[in-house]
Amino acid sequence: MKKLMFTSLCVGLFATGMTAQEMNTSEASGTTDVMAQDNFNKWSIEVNGGVNKPMRPISGGYFTNTPDFLHLDLGVRYMFNEKFGLKLDVGYDNFQSDEKSMDFESNYYRASLQGVANLGRIMNWETWTRTFNLLGHAGAGYSQLRPDQGPISDDHDQMMNWIAGLTGQVKLSDHVALTADFTTIAHSRQDYTFDGMSKTSTRGFDGIMFNASVGITFYLGKAKEHADWYLRENDAIDNLAMRVSDIEGMLQDTDRDGVPDYLDQEPNTPTGVSVDRYGKANDLNENGIPDDLESALDMRYASKESLEGVQGGDPVKRLLNDGYVNVYFGFSSSKPAVYSFDAINYLVRYMNENQSAQAELLGYADEIGGDGQYNNSLSERRAKAVYDILVASGVSESRLSYKGMGVDDSVNKSSANARQIVRRVTFKLK
Repeated sequence: MKKLMFTSLCVGLFATGMTAQEMNTSEASGTTDVMAQDNFNKWSIEVNGGVNKPMRPISGGYFTNTPDFLHLDLGVRYMFNEKFGLKLDVGYDNFQSDEKSMDFESNYYRASLQGVANLGRIMNWETWTRTFNLLGHAGAGYSQLRPDQGPISDDHDQMMNWIAGLTGQVKLSDHVALTADFTTIAHSRQDYTFDGMSKTSTRGFDGIMFNASVGITFYLGKAKEHADWYLRENDAIDNLAMRVSDIEGMLQDTDRDGVPDYLDQEPNTPTGVSVDRYGKANDLNENGIPDDLESALDMRYASKESLEGVQGGDPVKRLLNDGYVNVYFGFSSSKPAVYSFDAINYLVRYMNENQSAQAELLGYADEIGGDGQYNNSLSERRAKAVYDILVASGVSESRLSYKGMGVDDSVNKSSANARQIVRRVTFKLK
């Protein structure tokens, strides 16, 4: 019995010492380990029921069934890390005589504080299973024996208990585990036999009993896993994968201008436009139009001076009225494309130079979406968007009007490029 007591104490001291060592290691290594510990749940509630067997001391002619029903216990456990923790539990046992014994019945109560070691994790069971696990527990506490008859039937025998056991676990989910436990309990200061009929011959560690039980462990907390099943290595791998994913996202170049998105101050630069090291389109004259587009627009929209001498009235008015100058839009958008602002400026300059001129803005949509209410509304919103820009540019509202013309079905519906041409606002001068 002394050997059993010595073993229990050693297990308890070992668990306490390893826990302190783990905590000191975490403190020495900084915040990394502390942050990792926060990734698992630490608290659990354990409910068990089963059988018992009091071995000795017991009076002559008195004995119980092997095993004897009933044993119950309830515990609350806290894990400092994925290997070591503490458990506070209470237990109840009922001892009764079997058919060949003289009649007796005793009730036994205890409370114990125990150190807990996650033996499955210590022995690296995770290398072959993530479903089964093994816990070891050992500690000490206070017990009472209350016989229904005998010298202390109106009183109770007070004892110290020394407890050690093994708990097998089967993981049912991230928050529930099935358990099977076998525990040995030794007693000191036990004055009476378990049947309550006789005084013991010694007050050492002669009293001993066994419990066998099955039960359920409920894990508490918001983390995905409890410390019983947590793998620090998996968490490190997940963190690394997240970092790699973040880096991949940062290195994406949505507009393919050679500047990654995390550095790109203009992540939607038009294709083919030259940019600076921050991904901003080069615009030396700071007129809001990229230089590469501006040179193309200069070719597309003739200046007033270049049209001098053209026969047939006002040549600029002819260009505007005949649809050579338009404002274009993206698919299902009522915001003018960047390269179309020069076309708006073309009309602004004309209206400023011809104060008696009036302009009607006609908006169009492509055939995608049909010719119903949506496209009618979209074409009007496009005309209104250009109208607002012209008014903001100083053209009087009284000289402008706008109208949605709906769908322009004059191009091949299956051609994306052709549909781009009809998503526009044209000008009619009066």
